[in-house]
Amino acid sequence: MRVISLTCSNTEIVCALGCAEMLVGVDKHSDYPEEVVRNLARVGPDLQIDIEKVASLRPDLVLASLTVPGHERIIEGLQKAKLPFLAPEPTRLADIYDDIRLIAQHLGVPERAASLVDSMTREIEANASPDADGPSILVQWWPKPVIAPGQQSWLHDMLLAAGAKHPLQEEQVKSRPLTDEEVHALAPDAFVISWCGVSFEKYRPDVLLRNPVWQDLPAIQNKRIYSIPEAYMGRPSPRLIEGFRALQDIVKEIKAATPR
Repeated sequence: MRVISLTCSNTEIVCALGCAEMLVGVDKHSDYPEEVVRNLARVGPDLQIDIEKVASLRPDLVLASLTVPGHERIIEGLQKAKLPFLAPEPTRLADIYDDIRLIAQHLGVPERAASLVDSMTREIEANASPDADGPSILVQWWPKPVIAPGQQSWLHDMLLAAGAKHPLQEEQVKSRPLTDEEVHALAPDAFVISWCGVSFEKYRPDVLLRNPVWQDLPAIQNKRIYSIPEAYMGRPSPRLIEGFRALQDIVKEIKAATPR
């Protein structure tokens, strides 16, 4: 079977299912597993996929995604080219598990999905420690304006499972922009930087520390600004386990430093 992945998350799912040998092409941003993707044909960045190149690789299945804003145009191109594709749109963790099962079914390895999903749920759900009095953590998908996940996000599930409070847990959105004043009103105990499309080495906590509107926030006064790679937080893939572990460590660190 010849498979092309147009997003990092789908590339990682295919490989986690033990089907790396099926991949014949990936998008420009797929970077893991490095030993797999470095030798594969590249078909362009997520919003500028070269449909003709995709077609030239004669895929039996193209894995697209509706979690990438603007990717709808790419899907229209796949439809016009009459290429077989899947375009998952997961929001919560349960959706990601379902998408893994769906992809595994199309790859002909449905039994492997059960093992992979079980490993994720065993790591996250089995180790969940919800705490109504846990620290409030605001995750930033983007700095200016601040864009943060709402309730319709796997980050909502991960924050609660890690023992944190989600500042936007009542908002029925995937994510939304926030003004500096709105962030101030939320008064988070900590910020987590997980900027999408920015390399981890270029994350800049000082941008938050310098914000004049936030100087009296607990997160700023206590310098509780943490960085977690977007690869572990923003990609609906098995590597969310790493993001969950990082969130757990942050919650433990804050609790240990907070007087009781």
